[in-house]
Amino acid sequence: MSDENHAPEPIAAGFYEADFGDDQLLPLGEDGLFARDYNGQLVRMDKVTAADFESQITIKIDGRDVTVPKAVPMTDSQGKLVRDSEGRPIPRATTIFDAATKAYAGEPHGNPIPVLCHQEHLEPVGACRVCCVEIAKVKRGSMQRERKLLPACQHRVEDTMEVQTIASPDLAARKRIESNIRTIVNLLATDHLPENWAQNQPANELGQITARLDDLATEARSMELVADPSADPAAIEAKWPLTGTQRFSPRAINRGSDTSSLRIAVDHNQCILCDRCVRACTDVKENYVIGRTGKGYSTRIGFDLDDPMGSSSCVSCGECMVSCPTGALTFNQLVYSKSLLEEPKNQSDGLMSKGAVLVPEELKLYEIFAGIPTKFLEWNAHSIQRRIYRPGDVICREGAYGSTAFIIVQGRMGVSIGRAHSETGAHEGPFKAFVRTATNWMQGTANARPRRQQDERQIVHVGSGRSLALVDGKWVDEMTSADVIFGVMCCLNHYPRSATVVAIEDTELFEINKNVLHMLQRSESSRTILDNAYRSHTLKREIDELTMFAGLVQSDRGSCAEILKDRAELVSVEKGQVIFRQGDLATDFFKVRSGFVKVSQRMGEQERVLDYLGPGRTFGEIGLISAMVDLGADLAAAGRTRALRTATCAALDDVELVRIHGKDFREILNKFPAVRETLTAEARQLLKRNVQNVAQKLEEFLENGLYSAQKLLVLDLESCTRCDECTRACSDTHEGVTRLIREGLRFENFLVASSCRSCLDPYCLVGCPVDAIHRKPRENHPGAVEIVIENHCIGCGLCSTNCPYGNISMHKEETQRVATTCDLCRDLVGPDEDPSCVYACPHNAAFRMSGQELLKIVSDKRTLAAKQAE
Repeated sequence: MSDENHAPEPIAAGFYEADFGDDQLLPLGEDGLFARDYNGQLVRMDKVTAADFESQITIKIDGRDVTVPKAVPMTDSQGKLVRDSEGRPIPRATTIFDAATKAYAGEPHGNPIPVLCHQEHLEPVGACRVCCVEIAKVKRGSMQRERKLLPACQHRVEDTMEVQTIASPDLAARKRIESNIRTIVNLLATDHLPENWAQNQPANELGQITARLDDLATEARSMELVADPSADPAAIEAKWPLTGTQRFSPRAINRGSDTSSLRIAVDHNQCILCDRCVRACTDVKENYVIGRTGKGYSTRIGFDLDDPMGSSSCVSCGECMVSCPTGALTFNQLVYSKSLLEEPKNQSDGLMSKGAVLVPEELKLYEIFAGIPTKFLEWNAHSIQRRIYRPGDVICREGAYGSTAFIIVQGRMGVSIGRAHSETGAHEGPFKAFVRTATNWMQGTANARPRRQQDERQIVHVGSGRSLALVDGKWVDEMTSADVIFGVMCCLNHYPRSATVVAIEDTELFEINKNVLHMLQRSESSRTILDNAYRSHTLKREIDELTMFAGLVQSDRGSCAEILKDRAELVSVEKGQVIFRQGDLATDFFKVRSGFVKVSQRMGEQERVLDYLGPGRTFGEIGLISAMVDLGADLAAAGRTRALRTATCAALDDVELVRIHGKDFREILNKFPAVRETLTAEARQLLKRNVQNVAQKLEEFLENGLYSAQKLLVLDLESCTRCDECTRACSDTHEGVTRLIREGLRFENFLVASSCRSCLDPYCLVGCPVDAIHRKPRENHPGAVEIVIENHCIGCGLCSTNCPYGNISMHKEETQRVATTCDLCRDLVGPDEDPSCVYACPHNAAFRMSGQELLKIVSDKRTLAAKQAE
């Protein structure tokens, strides 16, 4: 074998020779840290750091000045920040593609740089090379152009850089770039683009790029004639050819197709090997099913060990199909056609409007869906339904569980809360009140805040025998199309509805499922619409509901909200992430919008859990107030220092916070003494509270997820005789398939059996590819909490894997594997009756209760025992 066929010899451990000199070494696995210099040599690129977030770089793109940060926070597929183990955002270098997106924001066609292998939520790989641009940088004292075109999706921005794209006014640079891209695209189109793509696959991105290249070529021809009116039109047309004028021989190898999957059709002949499906399956869904197989011209994607897709471990989630830029992976057209004929499921809480399924072409007419892939809209045909409501129709009811959100197309709606206002704020929903009531006894702050004056409530009739409570003759709030969306927390976290919404006039809504909301958050254009709506409307409401404003009159509350509305921020925190640590400098004040936050404190060598905070609760005030007010003996007795955090706060699950910066917090306290007095009194009480008895069990309570449980099966071990009547009753009720195991967590003298807990934020509901698992309200009982698995479960096992408590089991039913879990015997007993397991217990040892109720029982017993011991 010749030397040229040998792999390079290693020079040192982990290093190989490269073409940039014998004295320079390229570490294995670090090629992403290198780039080419003006001589084509590989040079090391410095890693970006958090300091680069503040470093601004100005470059020119097609003659346009654009200023961007040197680095931006890395985000995941949902646009959420990716953080390190310390909770800090991970920086990634700003690319030329990022800068071009900003430079061309607002243009009809947006960013002119074409992409095939790149998507904003995927790691760039530079495989297709259709995003190439020309770069000029200052070298040796003068501006010099790079001799090679470089991929915009990967190449980072540098100060004073000048970039020319395929839409550049510099015709020489434009021609160079266009020729390169057109050659690549024509080669791909010859082998992989069907002739009838415009009719049968209008969303085919390869076809769209060929059409866009023709538009740009036509534009360049006009620019040439303007620059030189005497030029020969035929010569100009030859210089700027259109699609089809460059001929290449089509491939001779048929790579075949795969129709083994019932839902996804695979056409290997249309695959361009961009690896978007591989990265979607591996990086986004973490299923690790798709890879490459074969060699040379016969290379194609494969499933598992080159199995047919239908026989592989694929769960048919559809992520690969949605990511595919061509027709290589498509929704089975027969299944899609049948789905459009099916009766849509009526998921609306109000049940006043029969849903209508919309085809992708209709949805694309609405701005919020314009950036959503057509394949995704086909795949989720029944996940978006148009609903029409007449005046007086109830759209959703307070306290009812739901799994959908509503996009407001047109109309006006009133928002009503069916209870008198409490000290916690005018818009406190039932879930917030539930969490607050369940934890007040731990805080000792039940009466810490002054009550607002009770609002006059008025009952009005809205037709069909329905009536609602208004406040001072008005709706608590009103919503229009400017609010864009409502019901997001219910959709994402499966919380009960926090208010009743009624149509005031003819109203049109789109009811969407969780997977659609995730896709809207993934698309930059849709996410921008949602973020702007949140800042303009929802964030203002969140600020107005801050409990520290409870003692203020309405005018002062409005003034506080006005100060904060453009300064407060929405922060997403992942499960387990530390928000701040004990001893850190106090800089911000927080409100929990969704999820739970654990509060712990280090006492010597021991970490002690003090509390957990649910939606509506606030934290971070003690450190900020102690820098302004002398808390004196209270702070000293707690062993704390002024202006520092007195405890560590971390996310128990996915948490959304409203953050108010310290300087804005101090401005509010200085302008409104009543707020300062309220928070100072609360801070003193928090420092004095004695939670020693609770803390010993609270940490175990939080670590085992009991705080989120609504229907634990609890066995009193002092009364239980292990007769197993509960297990037998469950098995007999469900045709021999038991939904519980009489084993599990010991909590004091109680056993928490392995049976569905009906969690507040169930992990099992996340990611079901066929939407077969969800909460399902009972008739005349909209607040039902049980989890239901529908008959169309495909047995993928994702819900069982997601459940951290092992309460979903898989069993074979006839010829198919399906998932089962406890549904509280919903089809056999009434909403207030005991399920079979509790009813059958002969010793009154079995109970269904919430985690908070269990904790209170245990804590009360401990308190009583401590008093008796004194």
